[in-house]
Amino acid sequence: MKIWRTEIDLKTVNERGKNTMSEHLGIEFIDVGEDYLVARMPVDHRTKQPAGIMHGGASCVLAETVGSTAAQFCVDMTKNYCVGIDINTNHVRAMRDGFVVATAKPYHLGKTTQVWGIEIRNEEGSLVSVNRLTMAVLMK
Repeated sequence: MKIWRTEIDLKTVNERGKNTMSEHLGIEFIDVGEDYLVARMPVDHRTKQPAGIMHGGASCVLAETVGSTAAQFCVDMTKNYCVGIDINTNHVRAMRDGFVVATAKPYHLGKTTQVWGIEIRNEEGSLVSVNRLTMAVLMK
């Protein structure tokens, strides 16, 4: 089932991240399907904590970035916009280097709220974190 109400493509979603935290952390959108959006982020000096593993906050930034970007394209952007109102993250695996890949899929696409599930995995496909993002749909 196609979920997009506004035309979406990788060039457009990557351009939206210019001069934002997404660009600073190296987040790049790499795939878009009928009902999902995928981005990746490097695990490097920008995204690690002092212990040398990926910072939990970086996971949250990646999850909110891919989920909220997807949410924007599920509304008519001439009339609405979306903002995050809650995020929950469960960290299940530490990362020391490489890339993590986040896939956002909707649980609920309502008129006033959206709920998204975002799985973050390592390059081998092992689960790194499970995230749930709730978005408010607001009128412009």
